[in-house]
Amino acid sequence: MTGQCLCGQVTYTISGDLIRTAVCHCDHCQRQSGGAFSVNLVTAAENFAVEGTMKMYGDPGNDPSGTVHVERHFCGDCGSPIISIATGRREVVIVKSGTLNDKSIISPDVEVWCEKKQPWVIMPEMAVSKERE
Repeated sequence: MTGQCLCGQVTYTISGDLIRTAVCHCDHCQRQSGGAFSVNLVTAAENFAVEGTMKMYGDPGNDPSGTVHVERHFCGDCGSPIISIATGRREVVIVKSGTLNDKSIISPDVEVWCEKKQPWVIMPEMAVSKERE
């Protein structure tokens, strides 16, 4: 799979199988995507290769100490979110599916953070995870 940011300055390749394709309804994904949820491709870090330079925002989540829990990487020119990396799970990369060159191949298999799901969002039936942000 291949993808890029809006302006094309950041491109990437995902090789190998995806671990999961998740619809995330958390508040931070809603804010980062500018929508009601984010569709994320979870892959092993070794299967992700990027060309171009990204900027990073260290997201503390709801941690009042300010400790960074998620690194959110994006194109510094156009602002497109590309990947997120949980600081405690660096072996995994979470890729924003909207940046894929061929989005038609994606079929989400799990929803997370459903308690933050907007009441007007209706999703096809899929597994619901109890994982926390």
